[in-house]
Amino acid sequence: MIMKEISIDEIKNDDTRRKRAEESIQKKFHRQLFSPFAKACKTYKLIEEGDHIAVCISGGKDSMLMAKLFQEIQRHRQMEFKLTFLVMDPGYNRENRVLIESNAKALGIPITIFESTIFDTVDTIEKSPCYLCARMRRGYLYSQAKELGCNKIALGHHYDDVIETILMGMIHGAQIQTMMPKLHSTNFEGMELIRPMYLVREADICAWRDYNELHFLQCACHFTESCAAGHDDGTSSKRLETKKLIAELKKTNPFIESNIFRSVENVNLDTVIEYKKDGVRHNFLDEY
Repeated sequence: MIMKEISIDEIKNDDTRRKRAEESIQKKFHRQLFSPFAKACKTYKLIEEGDHIAVCISGGKDSMLMAKLFQEIQRHRQMEFKLTFLVMDPGYNRENRVLIESNAKALGIPITIFESTIFDTVDTIEKSPCYLCARMRRGYLYSQAKELGCNKIALGHHYDDVIETILMGMIHGAQIQTMMPKLHSTNFEGMELIRPMYLVREADICAWRDYNELHFLQCACHFTESCAAGHDDGTSSKRLETKKLIAELKKTNPFIESNIFRSVENVNLDTVIEYKKDGVRHNFLDEY
């Protein structure tokens, strides 16, 4: 194997980028990024003493920032917990794999990479490949994290993902539900999924990325490439439509985003015709 020789200038450049990114979290973007991250962890009890968390990194802006925020909160040492920065390569081309590795190196994130064949599998699926891909990814991540001794996996879904999911469920799914801040795994005993970016706004993530002149991976599957060519199963376009709808509603109601978010915290079952609990449906007429 031929090892690439790393120059002193490359090392210094990476060190400078890492320090700048970390200092921007500690100072310039502390209120926008670290504070809501820490608040979500405390409010929803996402980090507990003795945890071993697999921080799942896709290579995009959300998960890369999540990794840095985890490093920052661990630095505060309010409790003892371990971190493993886990990257799954589902079949990236070489350029995308190198981009993830170089960004992790520059940001001082010690990643552990494992490989799967998800992209090849999903390529043969015509209907809802994104849904299948997400479920398969999660299964692989749970499995690998458990093998490494982790009890939790952390995903980078943020506040905007949450409110878009709520609205999409109502408009396209005829249901009221949300993306939960944490979940027990139903297939991997003793494992949990946590979402510590739950209260972080996407605009602030983008602002941090741009301030530090960082360039992260977009979704790099073959299906995304076909979407760019005009082929889409509707999932990505529905989310984009929902994002645009929220932006339009915000023009006349500046509280629209927080109202959508808080709507699932203020459910009054006395005014709900029917709801489902543990797989059992309950109708208001049952106790009328």
